[in-house]
Amino acid sequence: MRSSRNPIHTKENELVRLIRNMSIAAAAAAVLIASSIGPALAQAGDHSHDAAALHKLTLNQGKKWGTDEPLRAGMGRIRSLVEPQLGAAHNGKLTPAQYSELATRIQTEVGGIVAHCKLEPKADAMLHLLIADLGDGTSTMTGMNPKQRPALGLVKVAKTLDQYGKHFEHPGFKPVGSGH
Repeated sequence: MRSSRNPIHTKENELVRLIRNMSIAAAAAAVLIASSIGPALAQAGDHSHDAAALHKLTLNQGKKWGTDEPLRAGMGRIRSLVEPQLGAAHNGKLTPAQYSELATRIQTEVGGIVAHCKLEPKADAMLHLLIADLGDGTSTMTGMNPKQRPALGLVKVAKTLDQYGKHFEHPGFKPVGSGH
């Protein structure tokens, strides 16, 4: 007896596979980001054992750190995602779903930066301090830090972008101006 395939079940299976593959890709990006933060923090202190030194963003002997095209492009895209949403966030007009979608888009850009950016080690260590702050901000935006409102996560991302502009060479990059 020959079995016939039900087209509805086939479409459901395709959808399940698509969702599973997207989830695997998102999880892989998150692991990539998380796994790159630890080594960067270890390098950031220039082998100092002072914990405070590991978390301090600094200039490169008074000058901004060098960048490459993947970093500039990714940070520019993150800025273009964040700035238009700040007014709505300040006015309480973004929904949890909108914060979550925005956070996902920011995380995708961060994943691209981590995957493609090639900086010298000390600049990379400084960048990963910013990446950690972007991750903290997007976590707050998605409700993973229930003690803070999602708007504060978006403000943290905006402030992190401003710190990027102050510490990294990126011609034409303008501060976001979070209003805080």
